[in-house]
Amino acid sequence: MVFKDFSFRYRSQVAPSLTGINLSVNRGEKILILGPSGSGKSTLAHCINGLIPNAFPGKMTGSLSILGEDAAGLGIFGISKKAGTVLQDTDDQFVGQSAGEDIAFAAENDMVPVAEMRRRVKEAAELVQFEEALTKAPQELSGGQKQRVSMAGVLTDDVEILLFDEPLANLDPATGKQSIETIDMLNREQGKTVIIIEHRLEDVLHRPVDRIILIDEGRIIADLSPEDMLSSDLLGKTGIREPLYLSALRFTGCSIHAGIRPEHVETVVFDAEKLRAWAAAGERAGESCRDGAILEIRDLNFCYDAQPGSLRPRPEGTHISAGGASKRHGTLENISFSIPKSSITALVGKNGAGKSTMAALICGFYKPASGSILYEGKDIADLSIRERAEKIGFVMQNPNHMISFPLIYDEAALGLRNRELASRKNSGHETKLHEENEIREKVYESFRICGLYPYRNWPVGALSFGMKKRLTIASILSLGPSLLILDEPTAGQDLRHYREIMDFLFRLNRDKGISLLLITHDMHLMLEYADQAVVLSEGRILAIDSPSAVLTDDSIIEKASLKRTSLYDLALRAGITEYQGFINRFISLDREKRYRQ
Repeated sequence: MVFKDFSFRYRSQVAPSLTGINLSVNRGEKILILGPSGSGKSTLAHCINGLIPNAFPGKMTGSLSILGEDAAGLGIFGISKKAGTVLQDTDDQFVGQSAGEDIAFAAENDMVPVAEMRRRVKEAAELVQFEEALTKAPQELSGGQKQRVSMAGVLTDDVEILLFDEPLANLDPATGKQSIETIDMLNREQGKTVIIIEHRLEDVLHRPVDRIILIDEGRIIADLSPEDMLSSDLLGKTGIREPLYLSALRFTGCSIHAGIRPEHVETVVFDAEKLRAWAAAGERAGESCRDGAILEIRDLNFCYDAQPGSLRPRPEGTHISAGGASKRHGTLENISFSIPKSSITALVGKNGAGKSTMAALICGFYKPASGSILYEGKDIADLSIRERAEKIGFVMQNPNHMISFPLIYDEAALGLRNRELASRKNSGHETKLHEENEIREKVYESFRICGLYPYRNWPVGALSFGMKKRLTIASILSLGPSLLILDEPTAGQDLRHYREIMDFLFRLNRDKGISLLLITHDMHLMLEYADQAVVLSEGRILAIDSPSAVLTDDSIIEKASLKRTSLYDLALRAGITEYQGFINRFISLDREKRYRQ
């Protein structure tokens, strides 16, 4: 595949999204394309798989050839026979009623005889280790299983190029690791040319890549080997997080260069004695202050099957046994934990462990089978969803799913207006002229807290993703809650947007005393920001401890499908026995350094 002086500008834009792209990918190579949000990574992917210009029209200059043929002449169908794409959101790629039907889709369209089609489906499923679940419906599959189905679907055509668009975005840490291993196997054993577009550099480097292409502002600014890229200052300049073990080595004064083999924590060469001395110089982290609980969960039990209403959608992750009986992921058994006041708690566990179900129960969307939920010591079983929302705010992963109005102010005022309307109906009072002024004051105060006051008269459509996230938080803050629940607050975000969102939430917690419950798959987020971690596994509490304790316990990591941090691996290699203290010192210094800048 060869790009030559290639540029592209979408029809609706003034400036080009890609400029002067010159890139060659050799057969059998495995390359990683990195870049911050808006850098042009997705546009480049759409050019490779034919969506540009066939689905997304615009002006294209220069040339692109795929396996020696002009991409413009091939069309989207011709390209699909050479390059297969696995999308970031695999739900958008499903077309069949079962996994097997979905894998067979391309062969079906080519009118392949049934016997041959079945052979291809079986071979492709075996290749990605999915042959045991071909009869399952899409909604019965986990995120990792869906991704394997998508992989198998493009393999039935025996394409030579495999393009993966942010394959780790929606997966728990252990499943993401398995995904990278499967992609690596397809490259090494099947000889597939692999292109991975991802911003989680360290996770992708779990298995080696041949080259790293760095894109920023629509241009390729570097095309380097992993060791040369990691040794340069380009990652920091473009807002890409370098591997944690390299950041730790920099703190100790170690020089990072290609000769120390920096591409993996198991290969990097470093002065272990120097690292031990640095770790020993730090103070042991004390217990964080606990000033009572804002929320307590006591002996909570829940099962979706017990919920009234036969038309209730089946939750993602539902599994149907061979005998026809259903076992629903999200079932919770004997759950007990508390969230301290003014604290940050991370709720972690693999897909289907019950994290989102726990949030739904706290907010009142579902009723528990037994047990109780106490807010500031009082049982909230009798409180409605609206009444709970005044105490407990819930922020969804995608802010677009929460926004209803075209203007920022109207969106933030919605909850307050509804509350005033309900109050008037209950009291029988007429509308008071000063109510809107009171609402305006509260909305503007939440805008000031969230940094949105200068944009108070803007349309929602003019906001970036991160600003929309802050708008949803501002809408909830205006109601005056003391606890915020955030579902995957940084999913799919590059380092700059990750910092923007999390540092804002951190200040909200420290300055305003608002407690946070973060549902996340991001182990670094948990380490960096959380005071405690609650680990769910198969609907049960597996552990309640500090983040560093959880991520240095191999038993917990394995059972909950978490991922060992490379700081832990580095500490083990250096012979550091107080590895929790080592990790805590790194996180503390990293935070101090960032806030000084």
